[in-house]
Amino acid sequence: MTPPRRTVRHPVRIVHLGLGAFHRAHQAWYTQRANEATGGWGWGIAAFTGRSPDAARILAAQDAVYTLVERGPESDTTSVIESLSVVADGADAERWRRAVADRAVGVLTLTVTEAGYRPSTAALDADLSALRAGEVTFTAPGRIVDGIRARRLAGAGGLAVVSCDNLPDNGRVTRDAVLGLATALDPSLAEWIDTEVSFVSTMVDRITPATTGADREAVRELTGYDDAAPVVTEPFSEWVLSGDFPAGRPDWESAGARFVDDIEPFERRKLWLLNAGHSLLAYLGLLRGHVSIADAMGDPVCVAALEDLWAEARTELPFDDDAVDAALDALRARFTNARIEHRLTQIATDGSQKLGPRILDPLRSRLAAGRAPGRAETGVLAAWILHLLDGSFADAGAVDLAARLGEHPDDDAQLAVDAVSAFAPELADDPAVTESVHHQLGALRAARSFATEEPSRGAH
Repeated sequence: MTPPRRTVRHPVRIVHLGLGAFHRAHQAWYTQRANEATGGWGWGIAAFTGRSPDAARILAAQDAVYTLVERGPESDTTSVIESLSVVADGADAERWRRAVADRAVGVLTLTVTEAGYRPSTAALDADLSALRAGEVTFTAPGRIVDGIRARRLAGAGGLAVVSCDNLPDNGRVTRDAVLGLATALDPSLAEWIDTEVSFVSTMVDRITPATTGADREAVRELTGYDDAAPVVTEPFSEWVLSGDFPAGRPDWESAGARFVDDIEPFERRKLWLLNAGHSLLAYLGLLRGHVSIADAMGDPVCVAALEDLWAEARTELPFDDDAVDAALDALRARFTNARIEHRLTQIATDGSQKLGPRILDPLRSRLAAGRAPGRAETGVLAAWILHLLDGSFADAGAVDLAARLGEHPDDDAQLAVDAVSAFAPELADDPAVTESVHHQLGALRAARSFATEEPSRGAH
């Protein structure tokens, strides 16, 4: 058997940071389809790892070509993706700088997860020192500044930086992080970035679980390829973008991408329905012994809580009932696709970064409109608190909070105040919020389910 073979190598015109499964199921797939649709001189990607070099090493051994499996409820469809022209270790600073400085490159995309946009002060200080010394940087803002500085020195002109992570207004967040570091390094570089570089916001959506050994065996049986790096994803995909591309871009519209003037409503819909639903199913599902999203969807308690969460969010969304109903129907079908094993432990990582835009923001919207805090929303916070207390969490941003919670693990009232205060201090001043979290903690401890009684304050 052989790995999938390359038939074409497009010139590198996109540099990507974060060579994970989602990038290969989403941006690389859209670029593949755009190249196929236009037929001519395509857009190749030079993809760099964000942390471990393993993905680049494995892909490089098969010339950066891999199999994409679209796993529907009944069957699989496979395609060979060859839009990655180069894969490399992100710690190879010289190669990174050369790639970003290449005049042919017009787009820099990134998938670094929500936590990657908020590195610690210590990490940013270390990168600032590394930038001054010409050494390797490790944060996403540090690497972007390093690459753009090389591009400016090469006189290669501006480009578009495109964030593809689940973060509201991710283009602005990226811009602020990059300009902040660039200003500390060299104010003239920051001025150049402000003038020459655009920061594009996007909404991305495609459920992409981690690849397993069984997935690799399935690819071998389906295709005959001995592929060490296949990606399994759902048939559904969505990509909405807003911003300028001063140095050009692929014809992603031909693959179904949408370009809009105002991306915020689409971000809100996705974060408050799909991503919030994922977080609820992850934390509640883990408490109830489930492994995957589809498993949790087979539990009436989890499904009832999910429907409550969606009912709480829909009043805050700027879409009519028909649009929300269609979105929810699609989500129910996607979540119950048992052939996509989206593991709850994967979704539960970095809750300290994810729960703000997914749960706290719609909660804030309800309060601002004079509505009571949603019991499903505060139930997610309660389930997350219990997740932190069990010690098996993967969330660097919650380590200090977990230690503080561990000092009084049975005091639900104090747990609620501490957890809300840590990430939403203004909400901790509202007793309706902390009392609701307190109430849900008690219900979860008693029955591993959300309480059926409404908190007493306010109206829906």
